[in-house]
Amino acid sequence: MAVLPLLLTGCASYQPVSDTPVRIGPAYTVRGVTYVPAQQPGYDEVGYASWYGNESGNRTARGEKFRAKGISAAHPTLPLPSYVEVTELGSGRTLLVRINDRGPFSRGRIIDLSRGAAQALGIRAAGQSAVRVRLVDPSEKDRKRLRKGKAASERRPLTGDALEAQRNRLPLPR
Repeated sequence: MAVLPLLLTGCASYQPVSDTPVRIGPAYTVRGVTYVPAQQPGYDEVGYASWYGNESGNRTARGEKFRAKGISAAHPTLPLPSYVEVTELGSGRTLLVRINDRGPFSRGRIIDLSRGAAQALGIRAAGQSAVRVRLVDPSEKDRKRLRKGKAASERRPLTGDALEAQRNRLPLPR
């Protein structure tokens, strides 16, 4: 009988996946670096992405259950949730991703993708890749798919001069 309350407690520990309320949260410090979450209209950055997936079953910063095979990401300062297009700057492949967690906390990285998102973008084997991350406002149909951890509608890849322009924005290695 004592096991039943523990099982029920475990089932109720995660928040339902929702887009409301949008959470910004207070400033926080990790490894001596202070991050200040904020609304960032027009957010469009280039840098490096990595991926994470061994945390499957843990809670995201939004309180949702982390799904390693789902299409999601972590960002240090964008509101939770936010939706971004992530473009891999080697291939131009672009993926719509829902940000529901905080991170990465390593110098030079601007986003951490779930294992499923990294696989879909083609960077899982590499572990890290140059990317463009751009805040977008997707359709409700795409939002609904991403809330379920599924891929949204396919995005047009970046090619030619547009892709080269994004590559040229990459910061020089330190």
